[in-house]
Amino acid sequence: MTDPSSPAPTDHGVRFGRMAPGITVRDIERAHAFYRDVLGFKKTFENGDPVGFMILKRDGAELHLNLRRDHKPGLHNVAHLMVDDVDALHARCQAHGVRIIKGLRDQNYGLRAFVFADPDGNRFDVGQPSQ
Repeated sequence: MTDPSSPAPTDHGVRFGRMAPGITVRDIERAHAFYRDVLGFKKTFENGDPVGFMILKRDGAELHLNLRRDHKPGLHNVAHLMVDDVDALHARCQAHGVRIIKGLRDQNYGLRAFVFADPDGNRFDVGQPSQ
């Protein structure tokens, strides 16, 4: 929904491409296992010895994991993920015991969505256009 009182964005001529959220995790190998085994992400890059940074990809989604042993999760969503079958992903998360923060439902803004938390408490809002 657009706020009619907001000024129009400035067209500076620069086109934006992919944006990948970076999240902090207390245990990068545990986080990697979660994103790989539950959500199907593949590790495409890691850096450090021990590893302190990792890039995961699946389809058009990319996620950057940053190791921070004193990570404290917030109460906000760190990213919004659009999928083509939100019901199937919700069922998969439930089957794997993933903590569901907000249950699956049709929202008044045109999405069917739910929110889950990863093992480090990072919250992801997952949605699909309502039919």
